[in-house]
Amino acid sequence: MQNINRAIKRASEGSAGNFSESTFEAYGFGGASFVINVNTDNDNRANSDVRVAVGKNKGKMAEMGSVLFMYDRKGVLEVSGVVDEEALLEAAIESGIDEYELEVEKDEADGDLSVIYVDSQDAGAMMNTLQGMGYEKCKMELKYISKAPVEVTDEDFELNMKIVDALEELDDVDSVEHNMSN
Repeated sequence: MQNINRAIKRASEGSAGNFSESTFEAYGFGGASFVINVNTDNDNRANSDVRVAVGKNKGKMAEMGSVLFMYDRKGVLEVSGVVDEEALLEAAIESGIDEYELEVEKDEADGDLSVIYVDSQDAGAMMNTLQGMGYEKCKMELKYISKAPVEVTDEDFELNMKIVDALEELDDVDSVEHNMSN
C-alpha cells in the first residue's frame, strides 16, 4: 500500500515522466526465487536499486528467464465471503472460461475470503462473471504464481524475507513474488 501511495504521489506531481514496467529475477536462500515487478520513470535507478537491495542481503540476481520459467502468470481475484462453487462453475462456462481454481481462506478476524486463480487472459472475463453473480466488491491482480513452491528452513526464510522487505521499500518496486511455501 505504501508503494502505491508513493507512486500516486509521484504521478500527481507535475514532474512525473513516462513510466515503464520491467521484471527482475533473483535467487535467495534454500532454493527460494524471486520475481520483482518494477514500475519506474528511471530504468537506470530502478536497475541499480534492485541490484543493491538483493546484493546487500546476500541474494543473487538471476539471468532473464532463469526464474520466470518456474512461475505461471495468473489472474488472482479475491471476493469477501464464500463463493458458491457450483454457480461459479456454471457462470464461468457460460463466459467461456475453461479452467480456474477456487480456494477459500478462513480468517476469524476478517471473515472468509474466496480466492480464484485463472489464466491471465481470462482474468477480465472472470471479474465480469463474478460481478454478474452479484459480487460487486472484487479485487483483481495479475501475479506470478510458483509452479513448484519450496519449503525453506526457518533461518533461510528469515534471510529471504530480509531481501523481500528491502525490495518492497524501494519506490519503484510494485511487488515481489516468491516460491516459498512457508
